[in-house]
Amino acid sequence: MRDFNNMETRAVKFFFLLQGTMPKEIHAILTETLREYAPSYITVKNLVSQLKRGDFSTCDAPRPGRPKTVTTPEIVDQIHELILEDGRISAKSTAEQLGISRELGVSIIHEDLDMRKLSAKWGPKCLNADQKRQRYHSSEQILEFFWRDPNDFLLRLVTMDETWLYHYDPETKQQSMEWRHSGSPSPQKIPSAKIR
Repeated sequence: MRDFNNMETRAVKFFFLLQGTMPKEIHAILTETLREYAPSYITVKNLVSQLKRGDFSTCDAPRPGRPKTVTTPEIVDQIHELILEDGRISAKSTAEQLGISRELGVSIIHEDLDMRKLSAKWGPKCLNADQKRQRYHSSEQILEFFWRDPNDFLLRLVTMDETWLYHYDPETKQQSMEWRHSGSPSPQKIPSAKIR
């Protein structure tokens, strides 16, 4: 037995109604004939009231709201390309660029592409070889001063007016978030060392 669509079952119900059959009898006949595919008694009753209002349409009335868009491989590929171009792009922005709903964009990113937005973690300072060598020699000299006279160490330590400052653009956790596939490592923030 095949499932009847809405248009076909409405036509059958209208036929019975035009013959003067009562809603309970129509429901009983449909249940006996269609078994698990039969509409509920409430559906039959609503259709009777529709007929009494003079509405003999067998098609569904148009519904308000935005039409649903279907997830296609092309849309998934386009979203993936946008994310690969800019890992910090928002789901809202991808949806707007492709003309799809934000919910569909989020669904594609999380379910089809299996991606999550992760915030960057602080990594170790990125020093070049010369900076590392200078740090090593400075530390050796300070240790040597300390071992000569540990009690007077701080009194004899002279500092210069040149200092090491680490320059970086502070960025919020939200700004540092990037889309990553599940299992990918989190992005890292590494401050660059500059002498000022």
